[in-house]
Amino acid sequence: MAIQWFPGHMAKARRQVTEKLKLIDVVIELLDARLPLSSRNPMIDEIVSGKPRLILLNKADLADEKATDEWIAYFRKLGIRTLPIDALSGKGVGKLPELCRELAAEMLAKRSEKGMQGRAIRIMILGIPNVGKSSLINRLSKRAVAQTGDRPAVTKAQQWVKMGDTLELLDTPGILWPKFEDQMVGLRLAASGAIKDELIDFTEVALFVITYMMHYYPERLLDRFKLKALPEDRVEMLEEIGKKRGCLISGGNIDYDKAAEIFLRELRSGKLGTVSLERPIDWEMDEPIGKPVSFPE
Repeated sequence: MAIQWFPGHMAKARRQVTEKLKLIDVVIELLDARLPLSSRNPMIDEIVSGKPRLILLNKADLADEKATDEWIAYFRKLGIRTLPIDALSGKGVGKLPELCRELAAEMLAKRSEKGMQGRAIRIMILGIPNVGKSSLINRLSKRAVAQTGDRPAVTKAQQWVKMGDTLELLDTPGILWPKFEDQMVGLRLAASGAIKDELIDFTEVALFVITYMMHYYPERLLDRFKLKALPEDRVEMLEEIGKKRGCLISGGNIDYDKAAEIFLRELRSGKLGTVSLERPIDWEMDEPIGKPVSFPE
């Protein structure tokens, strides 16, 4: 999936983030717990270099807890604090203010030594579209100050949000890189809903997820679609899904695209259970599970 998607407002957002960084004490990097590395903008390391950073794995309620633990250990080895959260329900979010104070402790100590008056800790929240930044802002501020939506690119401008007298948050539009060089990254992002559906091939994305789930979560497929045994390959699995969901066209054939769209909607809503779409080991494999192949004519 060589998707080209870098709207003008995203290029502007990157410039604004770079300009505002000198005002920031702590950077919060918000990732999708189901696909942490794929939802991690490679530009962020370059943009926020040198700033104390905290990684939040959002939508942890939709992710496989065992896989999330593997990711926490992965980032710990990189020296980055990591916290799984669910911005919608608020699970884990209550720990955030104290963690930010810990990360800003050195800066606060230096200001105190210089006799400078204390001020609110300034936090920048960064992440790709549809990862839940606005939901997190609203949860932290305890009011609806940021627009939310289940489609990418809802936030269009930066805004400062006060959180009591000790923290100030800077919300930013989602920043996505210009091109997905790694085909697997594009497929995972498309599966999660981070890419506008108008830009993706439902069938290709669904076949990727089906392959991954047949390897890691076969029981979820069996239970959800009431099957006695898994088909031999992913195309047959998609056909079974089409039959179960009534995706038939003339001649009794399967409407693959419709079946794929329904499958992805069920995945994103959590109806397939807690599913992670990547693990640290997936980035070490020469032949990743779910690697795209040509769909049969």
